[in-house]
Parts: sequence; structure tokens; C-alpha cells
Amino acid sequence: MMKKKIIKAFCLFFCLIIRIFSAQAQKVKSFDLSIAADATASVLSTIQSIDEEGVTVTFEKGTYHFYPDKGLEQFCHISNHDDVFVYTAMPIFNKKGLTIDGNGATFIFHGLMIPFLIDHSEDITLKNFSIDWAMSFHSEMEVVAVNKKDKTIDFRISKEYPYEIRNGQLYFIKEYYEHSIGQAIYYDPDRNAIAFDTEAYGGLTNWGKAESRFGVEDIQYKYKIDKRSKFHGKLGTAHSLVVKELEPGLVRVYNHRKKMPKVGLILATKGSQKYNRVAPAVRVTWTKEFNMNNVSIHHAGGMGVIAENSENLTLDAVKVTPSKGRMVSTTADATHFVGCRGKVVLKNCVFNNQLDDASNVHGTYQEIIDVLGPNQLGVRMGHYQQQGFVIGKEGDKIGLVRLSNSFYHYDELTIKSIKKVNRRYQVITFNETLSKDVKSGDLIENLDAYPYLEVVNCDISRNRARGLLLSTPKGALIEGNYFHTEMEALLIPVESGHWYESGNANNLIIKNNTFEDCQHSGFNRGVIRLVTDDDNENIAFNNIEITNNTFKHFDNLILQIANTNHLLFQGNTIANSKKFKALHNQNEVIQIKSSKGIVFKNNRYKGKAKKMITTEGLSESVNFN
Repeated sequence: MMKKKIIKAFCLFFCLIIRIFSAQAQKVKSFDLSIAADATASVLSTIQSIDEEGVTVTFEKGTYHFYPDKGLEQFCHISNHDDVFVYTAMPIFNKKGLTIDGNGATFIFHGLMIPFLIDHSEDITLKNFSIDWAMSFHSEMEVVAVNKKDKTIDFRISKEYPYEIRNGQLYFIKEYYEHSIGQAIYYDPDRNAIAFDTEAYGGLTNWGKAESRFGVEDIQYKYKIDKRSKFHGKLGTAHSLVVKELEPGLVRVYNHRKKMPKVGLILATKGSQKYNRVAPAVRVTWTKEFNMNNVSIHHAGGMGVIAENSENLTLDAVKVTPSKGRMVSTTADATHFVGCRGKVVLKNCVFNNQLDDASNVHGTYQEIIDVLGPNQLGVRMGHYQQQGFVIGKEGDKIGLVRLSNSFYHYDELTIKSIKKVNRRYQVITFNETLSKDVKSGDLIENLDAYPYLEVVNCDISRNRARGLLLSTPKGALIEGNYFHTEMEALLIPVESGHWYESGNANNLIIKNNTFEDCQHSGFNRGVIRLVTDDDNENIAFNNIEITNNTFKHFDNLILQIANTNHLLFQGNTIANSKKFKALHNQNEVIQIKSSKGIVFKNNRYKGKAKKMITTEGLSESVNFN
């Protein structure tokens, strides 16, 4: 009898184990190479069918292609991008506990697609795959001859970048997409990096003034306009370059007005500024607990990762690097975080050869247009690529800011509701009554929508523009990274006049990093730069520590400090790299303006500058030590 009970119990246990493993198996959805030629429909159907938590989607290792023809069409307002209709095969909407595991697979995309659209989800993991495009959103051409007298440049273009010439203008043709010369910058193929002193060459000076204008200036606008928008930004301009084909694959560009580039440089072009951010690789919105592990992004027609209004994001061993012999990886920032909160972590990452910053972390300023009632404001998005962005959610704390008086908010409110009237104008209702001080022209920012940031053990190099833009008052740790950037390695701004990117850096620790030959494009700026675009002496930044870093710099200027309270520069080593010729010999090493509590301790200087420090608007003396 006892033996039968034991057997029965064992059978029940065995059945339970089978059920558990069966349930687990049901939560794993796999793809094999049978769909590799066009995986779009199969992957889209599977992703859309997931209606339970904790599912893992896996791929057999191999190369999978994705085309827009069978993808989900979606209209997207994407921060710092163009508003576009795009297609996706992986719409991760309202999912929880979902993992995409590529097992080393390569995902190749075609045309206007966003590989991953992630929205209103939680606990999402992407890992073990690479992203690339069959045809890039940018184009490259080699300088093979220049004529200084005639102001012409001859370019050799490979078959990888098909083109047409129409009415003297060069257009590069892609799958489902095309672009003009537009924004362009030179790469040095010997260094696989942005060319030294590239600002002297251009890109190409492809815009001049319109041939004639009549009555345009007399147009009266009732409301404020954005002179950088797609419509207003082109008014008064005309193409000044003329392009002619000398033979197939060899073209001559006429009327370049700046310094002639060196033969052998590679010009990377991506089209007009107002039309060239159309397809980021990963877009994350209103999502909690997002993780990327061991993912390579070789290209995107915009940013690698753009995250908005999301919480707790970690990128570990994410690489943004070009493929197939290209000079360029992503055509905009490698990563970008807008209005995020909790913690943002970038560790063990590589951000190389992108055509903009490695990362930008900030909130948004929105302008008060109307005081509509005792607790209601009408607000406007400042930049045309900020349209559609919603500044927060119910219960968030909103600060009212008047930058002419202070870089910090003068009043605080909580959101009751937000009504989106159109992509640029929204009405916000608050729980509290507005102060009588509120007026049109003031700005608002979301005080809750800033993260604590960690950037640790990353390689940030060979790209256009900056390394990191740091605009979070919640604190940041920048440790153990390598920087070799065309512009500033670290830019710490308050920016309210162009992109309307909010945030005052506080409690920022910069330690044990290596900065090598940054600012090599020609700009007269520091390697680390704290700056505001409002010309006043108000404090914007607090408690900055720059310790135990190594600066290997071909030029003099290392550090620009403005509007800062309490900055410690200690234990750093500054040496001349001798890599390039100095571009700004007249500079000192450190410039300080409208700041206080600036301390230098136990630093070593081995450079060539004749003067260490200049100060402006300081009430206390500062000595380099």
C-alpha cells in the first residue's frame, strides 16, 4: 500500500514537472533561417500575438532581412528626429517581461524602418544580435582632385552609393529613400576618424542666397514661428553648388567657398538637416526597466537608441560601430535620453564613428504661450524636432523657469492633465493655482523627468561632435572611459535657445578617464566645457569633481568653466600629445567665468601653454596647483 502511494506521488510529481517545463516551453518562441530572406511578416505576427508576460523570442544564428512592404506602418513623433511614417517588424507595445535573444544573429533592414519600436512596456531585454542596413542612409565619396583656382573638387563614388544628377544637383539613391549632399563632413581613412581641422574645409558650402525675393519679409505671422523648421528654414536660400559627371562614378563639384580638402579624404554626406533623421535603430517610449546587452548597431538613419519618458535603462556592451568598410555608423547620436528618470547606465559600450554625440541626457524646456486660467497653461514645443513630445504625466512636478533671473525654477506645480491640441501646442492643467508671477515667455521643465546617469568603461571616439552632453540635476558618474572626439568630450550646458534641452548638472563626478586629442576639428573650445546660452552671471552648475583623469592634448585649452559653484579639479595629468599641430596657440589651459568655489589640487601639467588660467567675473583668486 505504501509502495503504491509512493508511486502515485512520484507520478503526480513527474506530471507537475512536465507541466512546468511545457509552460516554460510555451513561453519561448523561436525563429529559424527558413524566414531569413524576408523575416518581416513572420516576426511581426509573432510579436503581435504575445499576450502574456515573461516570453522569450529567440533566433537561430544567421542573417535575417526585414523589408517595409510587410511591416507595421506607424506614424511617429520622435524627439530630435523628423516626424515620419515608418515601418517595423518588432512593435513591442504594452508588453511585460519580453526578451528578444538573437543568439548572435544579424538583422539587416531595408529602407524606412525602425527595427524596434518599444512603447508603454516593462522589463524589456534586447540581447545578442546586430543591426545593420543593406543600403546606408548616408553616402561616402573620396576626394581625388582639387582645383584651388577654379574652386572645384573631384570625387570618386563607388557602386555602393548609387546616384543621380538632376539640374546640377547630386542625389544619392537608396532602397525606398534618397538624399542630397546636405550635411557633410570629412573623414581621414588612415585614422578611420573625423579629419583633423575639418571645420576649415566645410563639408561643402552648398547653400547660398535666393536669387530674388519680393514681399516675403512683409508676411506677418500672428503667432511665433520656428525659423529652423522645414518650411521657414529654407526661405531665402538656394543651391550654390553645381555638380557635373566627368565619367560614371567620378563627379566634379563647383563653387566650394571654403578651404580645399586634401586628396584622399572621404566626404560623408547625409542630406538636408531637416530631412535626414528618419530611422533610428531602437526607439523606447514610456517604458520601465529596459535593457540592452551585447548588441551591435552598425548603422541607422538617425540615432542608435532614442529613449523618451522612460525609466531605468541599462546598455551593457552595446557597440555602435560601422560595417562593410564604411566610415560612418549611425547618422546622428549613438544614444539619446529625453525626459527619462530613475537610472540610466551605459557600461562597457563602444560608440565610434557616429555623426553626432555618443550620448545626450536632458529634459525639455517648453515655452508658456498662454495663461488660460487659474491653473491652466498653453505651452509650445520650441524646436521642430521636439514636436509631439509630451513633457510628463499626471502627478509629475513641473518647474516654472525664467532664465533671465535664474537657471532654477521660481515655482513648482503638479500635473493634473495634459491635452495635446496638436503636435506643437498642448494645454496643461495643474492641481495648484498659478502664481501671479507667471507670464508668457517663461519656460517649464519636468523636475521629475531627469535620471541619475552612469557612464563607465566606454570607448567614445572617432565621431563627429561631442562625447557626452550632461544635463541632469540628479547626478552623474563618468568613470574609466576613453574619449577621442571631434568637439568637446564632455559638454555640460543649459540650452534654451535652439534645441530647448533643459537640465542643470549637479553632483557630477568625472574620474579616471582618458581624453586624447579632442576638439581636433578646429573649434576654439575646451575638452570639458560648462556653458550656458544665456549671458548672465547666475549659477547654473553645482558640485563638479574632475579627478585623476589623463588629458593628452595637441592644443592648449582643456577646461572652460562658466556659471559654476564648487568645482574641484584634482589629481589630473595634462600633457601635450604632439599628435597634431596646435590650432590655437594663444589659449591658456583653463578659462573661468562667473563662477565661485573653484579649487585646483595636486595636478601635473606637461604642456606648452604660456598661461594656465584666465578669469572673468570672479570675486576670488584662483591658482593652479
